[in-house]
Amino acid sequence: MEEQNRSSERSDRQRPERSENFEVTLRRFFRDVQQSGILTEIKKRRFRDKEISREKRRVAARRKTEIRRIKRGY
Repeated sequence: MEEQNRSSERSDRQRPERSENFEVTLRRFFRDVQQSGILTEIKKRRFRDKEISREKRRVAARRKTEIRRIKRGY
């Protein structure tokens, strides 16, 4: 039952207005999808990362941020 409620909520948001053309409706849909973060979450979960590689990526990001901060003189 709860699953049906979720699907009806999603379709309610994307219903086109009477005066709205298809391009505007499509643009609104893509904007809503992008703002909700669905695609980024799917891309993140596409391949499973091992904890070691995640930690390496975090360390590299911190190092890169620190280098930028030093270059900019903050």
